[in-house]
Amino acid sequence: MHASQGRSAGLGLALASAFAFGGSGVAAKPLIEAGLDPLHVVWLRVAGASLVMLPVAWRHRDLLRRKPALLVGFGLLAVAGVQAFYFASISRIPVGVALLIEYLAPALVLGWVRFVQRRPVTRAAALGVVLAVGGLACVVQVWSGLTFDLFGLLLALAAACCQVGYFVLSDQGSDEAEPADPLGVIAYGLLIGALVLTVVARPWGMDWALLGGSADMDGSAVPAWLLLGWIVLIATVLAYVTGVISVRRLSPQVAGVVACLEAVIATVLAWVLLGEHLDAPQIIGGAVVLIGAFIAQSSTPKAPAAVPVAGSVGGAGDAGDVGEAGGGRDARAARDADGADRDTELSAGQHAP
Repeated sequence: MHASQGRSAGLGLALASAFAFGGSGVAAKPLIEAGLDPLHVVWLRVAGASLVMLPVAWRHRDLLRRKPALLVGFGLLAVAGVQAFYFASISRIPVGVALLIEYLAPALVLGWVRFVQRRPVTRAAALGVVLAVGGLACVVQVWSGLTFDLFGLLLALAAACCQVGYFVLSDQGSDEAEPADPLGVIAYGLLIGALVLTVVARPWGMDWALLGGSADMDGSAVPAWLLLGWIVLIATVLAYVTGVISVRRLSPQVAGVVACLEAVIATVLAWVLLGEHLDAPQIIGGAVVLIGAFIAQSSTPKAPAAVPVAGSVGGAGDAGDVGEAGGGRDARAARDADGADRDTELSAGQHAP
């Protein structure tokens, strides 16, 4: 009974995380269109969330001594890089398209594992990559000569590349006896990301008066402070924390399935709230992207091998449990208690956006 209740609670938390992350772009785009620079919106998001997470950072202050490189990498890639490139991309292309492009991360990670680390990947994972790339071609409508803003597409691809670096980095030290607490990593990642973005975004030049006004959301005026509050408290703090807790209650495979809903949620919310309609080929392509990403994430080796087989986003180790995505990207189904800790070492909910 208790196991069933825990699983139900985990599913609920995973859904909450996917919904929270999926709504970040929908809340941010009106602020950007109201006149705020995308980097300023990212800085407000990360700085606000880091302040909320300060008590957690203080509780896990030993991480500064134990895992300084990990914290810096997390802050630069998982926080500053992914979010900055994602928010910059949605200022030029639809939210749903930008997020779907980020789902190329499974393909890119598997490419890293196969061609850089020279490790085998499962056929199912390779099939997932092919489906994801083919679906993406439908989303951006390559047959029409890339009618989307090319620079916007490149920015979204850069966000996916940051996720790759994030996944690869997370493999370092994942098998240690004392893995870093994921909440502590999130807290310090936000703090470090805020410091980096302060230098890059230069918030002292921001038009702060815009936060006291309103932003247009498909013809409706919404207070800017309300949108910012959603981005900080819901789309960042709540999204990361619920993602971490959910992956501890669920298997990585189940969490990965729920994680794929983020792109669906973001696309639907953008359609309803921002009026960003996608045509039939794009909808079909988006579905194929999600199916391909799911296959690449969840495929597991049929039998143990002397050399681990990379069949998921985290194919380089336990790294696949990290991300704006809910952390369900490690394809190992059988783990002992210590392995379970490593699987959730850097889970950060949904990565990215």
